[in-house]
Amino acid sequence: MKKVTGALLQRDGKTYGIMTHSPSGIVTPKDLEHIAAVGRKFHIPIMKITSGQRIILAGIKAEDVEKVFQELGNLAMPDLGPCVKFVQGCLGTEMCKWGSQDSIKMVSKIQALIPDKTFPAKIKIGVSGCQRCCSESQIRDIGLIGTTRGWIVLFGGNGGRKPRVADPIAYGLSENEACDLVQRLLEYYQRHAKPDERTTRFMERIGM
Repeated sequence: MKKVTGALLQRDGKTYGIMTHSPSGIVTPKDLEHIAAVGRKFHIPIMKITSGQRIILAGIKAEDVEKVFQELGNLAMPDLGPCVKFVQGCLGTEMCKWGSQDSIKMVSKIQALIPDKTFPAKIKIGVSGCQRCCSESQIRDIGLIGTTRGWIVLFGGNGGRKPRVADPIAYGLSENEACDLVQRLLEYYQRHAKPDERTTRFMERIGM
């Protein structure tokens, strides 16, 4: 059998899933039409919106994986090991009446900090434009919460089987200060965490 890379092996042990690349969960009509066309062309049985604001195309035959990647082009996000899986964002000040900070802009800035970087374990980031935390910032490896006084940056959160609320690291940061802190936290974690150690277990081990 041909070796498959960049796609997620599914429960049946035979088929694969491919995630789309959609920062903040934003897609255009053209994007959706293109994804739908790929689904029809390759008879993909399941296309689902995930909790990370992406679309997974699941049940792809092994021999079709490379072709699906090619057809999706920039809309595909290969899974290449322990990296930042997604940067989740809410509507922020763009549309939401509660938004205190521009979360969509912040997601773009954070995405620019992390291309092709690998880490000891996977990283999930949530950016919420207000303290209602629609992007689940308190249970993400790195969370940002917008307030009228600036950004709160959190680290070490996790959902899963053993949930942990992230620790607030700093309050009232400007956009640039928040991005700088995110980069420093990722670099520190990258240097000092054990292999396969998620940020939540890392924080439990080293403490604040």
